[in-house]
Amino acid sequence: MLRWIPAILVAVLVVSGTVYVVPEWRQAIVTRFGEPIRTVQDPGLYLKLPMIHTVTYFDKRVLATDAPGGEYLTLDKKRLAIDHISRWRIVDPLQFFRTVRDERGAMARLDDIITARLRQEIAKENFKEIIREKREAIMEEVTAAARELAAPFGIAVVDVRVKRADLPAEVQASVFARMQAERHRIALRYRAEGEEKAREIRAGADKEREIILAKAYADSQRLRGEGDALATAVTGRAFGRDPAFYGFLRRLETYEQVFAQGTTIILRPGSDLLRYLESPRDRR
Repeated sequence: MLRWIPAILVAVLVVSGTVYVVPEWRQAIVTRFGEPIRTVQDPGLYLKLPMIHTVTYFDKRVLATDAPGGEYLTLDKKRLAIDHISRWRIVDPLQFFRTVRDERGAMARLDDIITARLRQEIAKENFKEIIREKREAIMEEVTAAARELAAPFGIAVVDVRVKRADLPAEVQASVFARMQAERHRIALRYRAEGEEKAREIRAGADKEREIILAKAYADSQRLRGEGDALATAVTGRAFGRDPAFYGFLRRLETYEQVFAQGTTIILRPGSDLLRYLESPRDRR
């Protein structure tokens, strides 16, 4: 039994060298001394000549290329930093093998194609238009052009998208400074407009206050005049009815004001002011 072990091992090695498997998610190229002789795109179990045939596998799934960012110049001569990503598939493994050999070579070739086309499209538009509304249209143009240019390499480009579109780092500081200055200028304008509006409101309030005070003063003077006229009329009627009593009352009021506490008055004899003090009954 032991003598059959070497033969079994040799048989296993021979079989493993003559059989290869292509999974569902892969495709393969069979080469003979480096020259392609067969393309296998259907999954299954296949035979090859050991030591003569070599099998190279390629992915059938959608692949992604994340290219490094670059700087682009817009139509209005502004610099724009863009990072793009592309998705693609290997549809012709034989052509792919002959032109770019492997996925690394394909990624480098796609990066060159997409970068060149993206640079052309960016140069046609202004900075604001790219940022606001033209990005989707630009990427559609780049995708269509990249799909056409990548076809000779056995590659089908699915789509190209922009991950980030921004100003270069050295430009951002100056842009932010200008934005701050602009916002400061706008704030100063708003403050000036607010102060002017406040002065207008205060002037209107002061004017209204003066009008109200003037009207109130005019009303008070009118009422005071009407009161004085009424008081004079009442006093005149009272004086007309009893002039002696009115004179007596007015003289008493004069005494109350003149002879206050601590007041010293020197009068000549026979002064009319002392008439009621000398003879209270004298009412003439």
